[in-house]
Amino acid sequence: MPDGHIYKRCGCRDPKTGKALGNACPKLRRPGGAWSSDHGLWHCQLELPHRPKERRRQLRCGGYPKQTDAANQLDHARALLDLATRDRVRALEIADLMLAANRAGQPLPDEDTIRQRLRADVPLFAAPTVEAYLTEWVATIDVDENTRRGYESHVRVHHIPHLGHLTIDKVRPRDVRTMFPAIQARNAKITAARNSDDPEVRASVQRMRPTGKATQQRIRASLRKAFNDAIAEGLITGPNPAAAALVRVKGGRALPIVWEPERIQRWRDTGQLPGPVMVWPDHLIGEFLDYAAVHAPDLHPMFHFIAYRGPRRGEACGLLEAEVRLDKKETSIVNQITVHGTTPVQKPPKSQAGNRDLILDDDTTDVLRAYHVRKARQRLAAGPAWADTGLFFVRPDGRAWHPNSVSQRFRRLVRRAGLPPIRLHDLRHGAATLALAAGVDIKVVQEQLGHSSSTLTRDTYQSVLRQLHHDAADAVAKKLSRRPRKSA
Repeated sequence: MPDGHIYKRCGCRDPKTGKALGNACPKLRRPGGAWSSDHGLWHCQLELPHRPKERRRQLRCGGYPKQTDAANQLDHARALLDLATRDRVRALEIADLMLAANRAGQPLPDEDTIRQRLRADVPLFAAPTVEAYLTEWVATIDVDENTRRGYESHVRVHHIPHLGHLTIDKVRPRDVRTMFPAIQARNAKITAARNSDDPEVRASVQRMRPTGKATQQRIRASLRKAFNDAIAEGLITGPNPAAAALVRVKGGRALPIVWEPERIQRWRDTGQLPGPVMVWPDHLIGEFLDYAAVHAPDLHPMFHFIAYRGPRRGEACGLLEAEVRLDKKETSIVNQITVHGTTPVQKPPKSQAGNRDLILDDDTTDVLRAYHVRKARQRLAAGPAWADTGLFFVRPDGRAWHPNSVSQRFRRLVRRAGLPPIRLHDLRHGAATLALAAGVDIKVVQEQLGHSSSTLTRDTYQSVLRQLHHDAADAVAKKLSRRPRKSA
């Protein structure tokens, strides 16, 4: 056991020299040599291991009113050193930890925490702050670049401002929970500033966006992932505070709402949208495609493909010519173009469910066949200047479409056509809505959209499914309808 002892000292000074007497003050002991009970405070001292050619090191802790307090501190320090067993390197680390804590005026390390870190074979020094850990974590995590950008935004805008000052091992579920009322307060501030009559106030939030409900769920999910990785590294011990926080964001994912005539009239009168995700009924989809065929013939085939079969924007832009089999009326989704910042990047679909075959209807097959013929003429006219990208949907010179440009063109066409606004992604929702309304099985629609499960499809389009339930109820009632009885 390391050498150590407890003793008393006081703040008295020699009246002649003015120097502190320390533990040499005669008042510290009674005439018989026992410690005085009413003078001085208790201290402890422990010899610590030191490196070769290093001076002797001692841990000195003090200022305790009771002898038992000093004894307990000495026992705690000895127990920490004993955790190293015969590993001198670990014993030196533990000694360094105790000295650093003592110099900073902080308690000695927790015995259970040190034991956990020794078992995990990780460094023993104090856990980093949330800011330090997340900054390194988001820069080194092995994920898709777009996922990294999402994580980086969560870390910079939300995690660090709310939790960054805490050490990662001190974060508690309540700390995570308090982040979300702060996010909602920020949303209210942005909304109020946007509605201000003062142009300078509006300009102050021009580049700021409210944080939606789905994004708030992702903010918690990215923090949960970061803490899971910290647990795996042995930096903290469970449970995961982000997982245990039980944050409930009311409303969840925004569901598609159909542009019914009453909603369209309300929008024309007030300019207000019924919800963030809107879909056109079939006659408005047809009206848009007819307008696009005249005013955007270069993009009309892609819009038609999305509206009828529901691929994602990146999947349509990245559709490979070799994966379009018009004679068989089918295509295969094995490639996509995503945007990293503003840079388009080709890559496979993110999930296994995203790799899928899409069967084409007759109308879509005819539109794509006509486009294929027109593209062949453009290629012949361009000669060596044609950019051979291997993609099916391309610009008139053969170059790939930038997904952002496609979305901008779509918004412009919708506005010029005078149609109620939707996003390009909502054409995909419209394709699913039409399929479900036509009685297509939910499992088939799931596979068509590339969803990982039919539960996601069912939850997303529950408003459409509800109408199908109404139709089913009417059909059953019609089957069971009976003639009124004649009175006797």
